[in-house]
Amino acid sequence: AGAAAVLALRDDGVEVFLDVKLHDIPPTVNRAARVLGRLGPRYVTLHAQGGSAMLAAGVEGLAAGAAEAGEGPCGALGVTVLTSMDETDLAALGLSDKVADHVLRLGEIGWNAGLDGLVCAPQEITLLRARFEAKVKIVVPGIRPAGSPRSDQKRTLTPAEAIARGADILVIGRPISRAPDPRAAALAIAAEIDAALAA
Repeated sequence: AGAAAVLALRDDGVEVFLDVKLHDIPPTVNRAARVLGRLGPRYVTLHAQGGSAMLAAGVEGLAAGAAEAGEGPCGALGVTVLTSMDETDLAALGLSDKVADHVLRLGEIGWNAGLDGLVCAPQEITLLRARFEAKVKIVVPGIRPAGSPRSDQKRTLTPAEAIARGADILVIGRPISRAPDPRAAALAIAAEIDAALAA
């Protein structure tokens, strides 16, 4: 729905997460990030595979756009390896790494480029938490409550399992949006998260 939807949500006091996964040459990412930063989102994603110069350009663009609009800081999040990919997919791209090794390499690149957080599958939470401790936000898609279909996701865990491993933010879409009763599904997931945080 575009920028108007972002601004409307912000006017209602909602923090907005723009999962746009910017991935292009550094000047293009810088300009796009600057425009997004002006909207005042709390977080914006960039593909860490774009490399250190591109990530740094995105970080700078988000900060500049937010400053121009008088907005608060916008966190730049680096997407490491998509949850729909596994080692077979990496090999098809000519990468001989194990997924965990590639995630860690991209995490290092992102950290050195000034990212605020990293997006990873649940299986890599512990690895990134051990390396970066509390210095970065760890954002985790591929969250599937017990009994939910995995769909196209290859690396998944339940909300409680992801929290136990050290996730800061969970990205949960289809288990709610495609549930027969989305409200009931959201409340059940929220209850599972509350119980995991209290454990």
